[in-house]
Amino acid sequence: MSEQTTPAKPVGPYTPAVRAGEWLVCSGQVPLRDGQLVGDSIQAATRQCVANIGALLAQSGARLDQVVKTTVFLTDAGDYAGMNEAYMEAFGDHRPARSAVSVAALPMGARVEIEAWAYLG
Repeated sequence: MSEQTTPAKPVGPYTPAVRAGEWLVCSGQVPLRDGQLVGDSIQAATRQCVANIGALLAQSGARLDQVVKTTVFLTDAGDYAGMNEAYMEAFGDHRPARSAVSVAALPMGARVEIEAWAYLG
């Protein structure tokens, strides 16, 4: 996983993570590191998205293995296999429920964005 010790700064008027009772809802994360899009491949971009989610979770004392649902947005459905490879690598044996959809565009020209719900109870 790419190094990201602090959450990426939001690129819009939203809260990156919101705690609702025993749930932590993480807004969609694009592959930002130090304010710049990273990842010359869909695999690298996906790893950075998951690293950003991990940083948001850590800020609330949570971990990736507490994620129960993700949604992956791809600008090219042809990137699905590469995204899936890096996603499985990043989450290890943990398999949250997931949806993956193809979209016309993502913020900052990103190829992938991932949002997550974690159960903290």
